[in-house]
Amino acid sequence: MPLAAPAPAVAARDDADLARAIAGGDVPAFEQLMRRYNRVLFRTARAILKDDGEAEDALQEAYLHAYRSIAAFRGDARLSTWLVRIVANEALARLRKQARRAAILPLHHDDDAAALETAAMTEAPAMDRPDHARQQAEMRHLLEARIDALPDAYRAVFVLRAVEEMSVEDTATGLGIPEATVRSRFFRARSLLRESLARDVDRAYGDAFGFAGERCDRIVANVLARLAGVTGRRD
Repeated sequence: MPLAAPAPAVAARDDADLARAIAGGDVPAFEQLMRRYNRVLFRTARAILKDDGEAEDALQEAYLHAYRSIAAFRGDARLSTWLVRIVANEALARLRKQARRAAILPLHHDDDAAALETAAMTEAPAMDRPDHARQQAEMRHLLEARIDALPDAYRAVFVLRAVEEMSVEDTATGLGIPEATVRSRFFRARSLLRESLARDVDRAYGDAFGFAGERCDRIVANVLARLAGVTGRRD
């Protein structure tokens, strides 16, 4: 008896289909949507709040809001862009509350929609050698720290454009700012990031090819041992 042909793979549901299903109360469809966009939405919240825990809380609240209001989604923009906007608004609201609690000056209105600009960086690729994995992790932490240090008005733009590779149009729609503002802030963010990384490199020059400690002791000991072999040890 011939073997039965394998069942065809089930095609992933597109965004429009997911949105319609979720509007009808399909919770598994909503789970699929969350898994599809978790990374970009977490990075958006993280770029604004600069705190992993706060970003997770903001994302969860934004998802609940999205679930309740998805029937209003008309497809004028991409679903991912619509979700980015919801997450950005939730994170910015939390940022304002933090500012009020800390009794600091509020953000300028023009910066509010842009306080979201940067980044989490790409995950270190898997490496067979532990030293490579460690180096990749150290580089990732350095980049994350430098992205966190970018001004509020640039971070989210940088994360969405450079890390998530979103288009200028989608980034502008998601953050609620003009496309020209996206371009200028992205250019400035890259310049600031290069400058800060260059300063790190300059400071590291003095530590390059480290010589003190074990290496120094080993060379001295080896030379003394060879001298003793040639000339004989003197008391």
